[in-house]
Amino acid sequence: MTTAAEAGGGPSPALARLWAGWRSSYITRITNDHAEVRPDDAGRSLFERILHSGLPDDETYIVWRGSGCFAVLNAFPYGSGHLMVLPNAAAADLGDLAPEVAAELWVGVQAGVAAIRAAYAPDGVNVGINLGAGAGAGIPDHLHVHCLPRWSGDTNFITTVGETRVLNEPLAVSWTKITDAWPS
Repeated sequence: MTTAAEAGGGPSPALARLWAGWRSSYITRITNDHAEVRPDDAGRSLFERILHSGLPDDETYIVWRGSGCFAVLNAFPYGSGHLMVLPNAAAADLGDLAPEVAAELWVGVQAGVAAIRAAYAPDGVNVGINLGAGAGAGIPDHLHVHCLPRWSGDTNFITTVGETRVLNEPLAVSWTKITDAWPS
């Protein structure tokens, strides 16, 4: 079989694209239809409500608490071990963070990546942030940095065809793995 690149007609297989068109409507639906992602009557973001819920960390899936930032497992993960690092107080943009909070945010991201590597031994780690609804932020009022383990060949047709993610472990197991591996 001749590839498009070999025939001079397109990108090499390494540059192939897997489109997930369902994601856009999902994000729009979540942002527009679910009150839990919008600030509550007291102006607290979803993440501030989780942080200050008074529930134990193993119920909220908070894996780390710093002085100005924390890390929590994504309740709607792309894959097992998907966590988010974020400031304690809602901020929509990086420019809204005090310098010490911005510095601690990056410390949390580095620790999160180290914990993911130790807990899952992935082939790679995605680290990313979507600033604003137009950039794909499902919760645009409270920035958060996604950190998630990835493996070569971990894409799956079921995400596109069935609008479903296949997760190989419950959040409670991911929480234990990540908290046990979190650098001290």
